[in-house]
Amino acid sequence: MELSEASRMLLAIGHPIRLQTYRLLIPAGPAGVSAGQLAQNLDMPPSSLNFHLKELSRVGLITSRQQGRYVIYVAVYPAMADLMQFLTDNCCGGNPCLPITTDFCSSDVANDFHPGNTSKP
Repeated sequence: MELSEASRMLLAIGHPIRLQTYRLLIPAGPAGVSAGQLAQNLDMPPSSLNFHLKELSRVGLITSRQQGRYVIYVAVYPAMADLMQFLTDNCCGGNPCLPITTDFCSSDVANDFHPGNTSKP
């Protein structure tokens, strides 16, 4: 992934409504979520949400399909994986990183972690 592509994705997902939308689509999996359901969950008019959906689609983070009279939106998981790979490319001083597990997330190390803190646990 190129820096410019990652930058466009991060800029798009950096808006609170688009981030909330994306976070609703992630757990839905390939089944996706209808535009109407997204608008209802976000408590906003579908016409306003459409602007945000188009931006997420434009940068390749989501896609849509027609299902009867509904438009279903789905997260593009390979794009999310590519973005995460780009962001963590030089993680851990160039050493391979282990995936974060629930054990790590509940540990004292994770609870003591704060972004910008360069001290080692």
